[in-house]
Amino acid sequence: MAVTFDPRAATDAYIDGLGAEALAKAQDYTAGNHWLLLWGIAVSAIVAWLVIRSGVLDKVYARLESRSRWLRTLGVAATYLLVSTLISLPWSIYIEWYREAHYGRTSQPLADYLSQGGIGLVISIITGALFLLGLYALIRRTARLWWAWGGALVVASLAFMLLLSPIVIEPLFNDFEPIPDGEVRDAVLAMADEADIPADRVFVFDGSRQSNNFTANVSGIGGSARIAISDVALGEASLDEVKAVTGHEIGHYVLDHVWRSILVLSITAILVLFLTARLYPVAARLLGSKAPISDIRGLPVLVFVAGTLATLASPILNTLTRVGEAEADAYSLQTARLPDALAGALLKTAEYRYPRPGPLEEMIFYTHPSVENRILRAMEWKAANTGSAE
Repeated sequence: MAVTFDPRAATDAYIDGLGAEALAKAQDYTAGNHWLLLWGIAVSAIVAWLVIRSGVLDKVYARLESRSRWLRTLGVAATYLLVSTLISLPWSIYIEWYREAHYGRTSQPLADYLSQGGIGLVISIITGALFLLGLYALIRRTARLWWAWGGALVVASLAFMLLLSPIVIEPLFNDFEPIPDGEVRDAVLAMADEADIPADRVFVFDGSRQSNNFTANVSGIGGSARIAISDVALGEASLDEVKAVTGHEIGHYVLDHVWRSILVLSITAILVLFLTARLYPVAARLLGSKAPISDIRGLPVLVFVAGTLATLASPILNTLTRVGEAEADAYSLQTARLPDALAGALLKTAEYRYPRPGPLEEMIFYTHPSVENRILRAMEWKAANTGSAE
C-alpha cells in the first residue's frame, strides 16, 4: 500500500529536526533584532539631540560663512556624518559586532570590524555629502515640492550606487573570485548558462570574514549585475543544496527583481520625504533646533524624521522582498527541481531567522517568508511534481 506524502508533516520534520535548544536560540536572537529596530529610533533621537546640543554644525557653518553655499553645505554635511557616526559607535559595535559574536553569527575580530567600518565611513561621508548637497539645493529651489524632486534624487542615487557597488565598493570589503574548478563550479555555471547568464557574472566571496550566515545574493544592475555565493554557503552545503540556492539567486537575476525594488523604493522615498516636510517643524522644536528645513544646520532633524518614517515603512518594503523571495524559490523549484535540497539550504538560515514566527510578526518584521512557509511550499511542490510516496 502506497504511503501518501504529507507536505505538512515533512515540513514539521525538517523544522523539529533543528532541536528545541536551537529553535529557542533562534527565536531569542530574532526577537531581539525586532526590539533593536525600535530601540534604534530612540538612539537616533539621542544622536540628533546631542549633535544639535553640541553646536558643532553651527561652528562649522560659521567658519565657512564667507565661502560658497555649496562648500558650506558639503562641510556641514560631512561634519554631521562623521560626528553622528562617532556618537553612535558604541551602539553600532553592540548590535553589529558584540551581539552577533555572542550568538555565533560572526567570527570577525573587533579590529577588523572597526577597520572596515572606517572604510565604510569614508564612503558614506563622500557619497552622503554629495547626495545632501543635491537634496538641499532641491529644497531651496523647488520650495514646497522639494519632496517630489527629492524622491527622484533618491532613485537616481540608488540606481547609481547599485551600478557602482559591485565594481567599486563591494571589493573594498570582500574578495570576489570565480568558483574553484570542480563539480560545484561545473553545476553552477551550467545552470547560469541555461539562464543566459555569462560565466564571468558568477562569483564566490569571502563572506565568512564578516558573517557566519549561510548567504548568497544578487547585486548590481545592467552590466554590473552579478551573482555572489558566500564561502560559508559553499563550505556547508551539499552539491544539490548549492544548485538549489543558485537556482534561487538566478531567479532574482532573470526576474529583474532589482528594478521592481527600485520602483517601490522610489514611491516609498517620495512618501517618506512628503511626511518629513510636514513633521519637520514639530521635530525641530522637540529636539531644540531653530534651523528651518532649508538650512543644512537642521540636518540632524531631517535625518531623524526621515529615518524614523523609513523604519515605520519597513513592513511595506518587507512585503516586497518576501514576494520576491517566494518567486525566486519557485524559480529554483521549477529549474533545479530539488525541493529537499532547497529545504536543507533554507534550514541553515533558521539559525538567524526564527523559522516559526506568527503571521503578524512575519508581516511586520520579516524580509523573507518564514523558513517554515518556504519549506512547506517546497514540500507542496514536491508532492505535486515528483510523485513522491515518502
